[in-house]
Amino acid sequence: MRQTCDQLEAKAIESLGQVASAAALEAWRVDYLGANGAIRDLMNQFKGAPKDQKPALGKRLNELKGALEEAFESRKSSMEPAAATAGLDVTEPGVEVGLGRRHPISRTIDGIVDAFRMMGFQVVDGPEVEDEWHNFTALNIPEGHPARERTDNFFMPSIGGVARLLRTQTSTVQIRALESMPLPLKVVAVGRVYRPDTHDATHYSMFHQVEGLSVDRGVSMADLKTTLIQFAHAYFGEEAEVRMRPSFFPFTEPSAEVDMKMQIKGQWQWVEIGGCGMVDPAVLQAVGVDPEAWTGFAFGLGVERIAMRKHGIADIRWLFENDARFLRQFG
Repeated sequence: MRQTCDQLEAKAIESLGQVASAAALEAWRVDYLGANGAIRDLMNQFKGAPKDQKPALGKRLNELKGALEEAFESRKSSMEPAAATAGLDVTEPGVEVGLGRRHPISRTIDGIVDAFRMMGFQVVDGPEVEDEWHNFTALNIPEGHPARERTDNFFMPSIGGVARLLRTQTSTVQIRALESMPLPLKVVAVGRVYRPDTHDATHYSMFHQVEGLSVDRGVSMADLKTTLIQFAHAYFGEEAEVRMRPSFFPFTEPSAEVDMKMQIKGQWQWVEIGGCGMVDPAVLQAVGVDPEAWTGFAFGLGVERIAMRKHGIADIRWLFENDARFLRQFG
């Protein structure tokens, strides 16, 4: 039987050297190493060998199997590069790969933040999952206020008895900044906010806001308007204008809607982009700031609204569909 093993090994190695294709290589593997191949036949014969010869024969069979497996893998490796390049014309021009680019929302955020940084605002951040204290109570939105209705918010399971929800406004970052930072301060926060709105051309359940806050001694409404005018000039151009219309927000008093004049398809138009006002004394008191010594202003601007108006985008849903044909327009 040992002689049979030697003969089989010699024959297998010789035939393997003549293999010239992947199909022929697989056929060789089946003939010699397959479930019904030559090695399996020898192992079946091994069962009937004399008991005193089995240790030596078993060792020889294992050596034979290992040698053929190693030869097979070596031959397979030597053939793979040739198979990979078969039919490949290396002189053919390659496929042009398109370069990626910043999403219009990211580009808009970068431009807004750069404008406020030039005015001395520090960029801060806060969590998107908030508690009711930061999202409502500290912002002077009392229990029973319509804004706290469960149908108007994305509430989540409570943790340790504390109700949690996806924040509805970046004003929550105002509270966290006042809690943790020394006065005076000038901060701007950008982030996602969530409201269960029905999706249409101008509404989405997730969107982005830019929140600004300045607290110092003697801050006034004139400082707020000056800041917004400077932002409009920096971001939209020197011809941009700002107007403020009286409004109401629980966390500012007095409050105003902010309109900015921007170019839309070559024409200057008034566009509402957010709200603003003087920080309500109750909000300052909630975080331990003396409203007799300190005053502040705050504003919130809609990023998508700015992006849509600046680029003439008619439907907010286009900003979130990730259609490459649409995004390619913003090079």
